[in-house]
Amino acid sequence: MANPNIVAVATINGNMLSAAVGTGTPDTQIVSNAASSGKIFKINSLYVANIDGSASVDISVRMYSVAALGGTATAIASTVAVAADSTLVVVTKDSAIYVLENQSMGIFASASGDAVFTCSWDEIS
Repeated sequence: MANPNIVAVATINGNMLSAAVGTGTPDTQIVSNAASSGKIFKINSLYVANIDGSASVDISVRMYSVAALGGTATAIASTVAVAADSTLVVVTKDSAIYVLENQSMGIFASASGDAVFTCSWDEIS
């Protein structure tokens, strides 16, 4: 697993994913960068919306040391309450996060069906 040199970039592809946030184990996968992919993912934005009209939901976002939500999880945001009908901004372009080769990012919620996420990222190779 090498860290790709982003000075000599050949390709930058923009990506976006919106999905429901699950509960429990395993987390809902946001992105996964395979080992030896020759790519680095730059997370530009991550928004989490509480779609429950009356109840708060707790959200946790974690980086994983191995692709496909494997290895050790490290919290980016831990048990953050998102009020009913509100949106939490977890990552912005001003505070971008890199997902290196053989790393991944996941999310989970305290209540099923209460939250959705939208993530945009650049896939750099």
